[in-house]
Amino acid sequence: MAETMAGGAQGVAMRDQVSAAEWDTRVNLAAAFRIAYHLGWNNRLVNHITARVADEPNHFLMNPHGLGWHEITASNLVKADFNGKILSGGDVELAPAGLNFHSAILRNKPDIDCVCHTHPTPGVVISATRTGLKILDQTGCMLHGEVSYHEFEGYAREKDEAPRIVADLGDRKTMIMWNHGLLTVGRTIGEAFSFMRRLIGACELQERVMALGTEIREIPEDVKDFTKTQIDQRNPNQPIGGPEWRMNLRLADQLYPGYKT
Repeated sequence: MAETMAGGAQGVAMRDQVSAAEWDTRVNLAAAFRIAYHLGWNNRLVNHITARVADEPNHFLMNPHGLGWHEITASNLVKADFNGKILSGGDVELAPAGLNFHSAILRNKPDIDCVCHTHPTPGVVISATRTGLKILDQTGCMLHGEVSYHEFEGYAREKDEAPRIVADLGDRKTMIMWNHGLLTVGRTIGEAFSFMRRLIGACELQERVMALGTEIREIPEDVKDFTKTQIDQRNPNQPIGGPEWRMNLRLADQLYPGYKT
């Protein structure tokens, strides 16, 4: 079991057992976990990043319950179907809450290939405010028109909550789950990761500005509209975050070369 979790000989076997497209998805998703851990997004056993298998659209990869994000490798990611049936080998479990709504989003949104959910302190802070997120700088303008909200209903493991999360997300790429945490989706792993990085950054900035106790200087709606248009014009109708994701992969190679095993 330890050899399977750590990669090792099992890692070589896994690479030989899956398609090149699935292995590429595994490598990119494992890198996302390692860089997210490096950035301080999650240092516990909870929270998840999931990705649709590139050449198997009805199957997805998810981190197994019991491993920290710093321990994830390409081989120890678990492949499952949308009903939660585990398709990869090994004695593993999937956390019920994460499985519930991640699988629902991927099932109902075929254009989305990655879902990221975490509980960073700045995100939880803003999720506990009455007004929600305020976009206060040019970087945050990427989120303009992309933020949705979902009411807290307890642990999100109940089947009837998953459709409400999907409905509340709509066609937006980010969600603040009230009194809970943050969620982002993307057409690629890099896009979901980029949106989460911007969302956490915007929450952290708002938290710091609120702590000053002074009146908040907000960006006018028309300026946010214009800035978002400028951002969208860079690569129209294309997933965002490509060059940034390639930078993240290089960083993962330097910091955590074992993630590819």
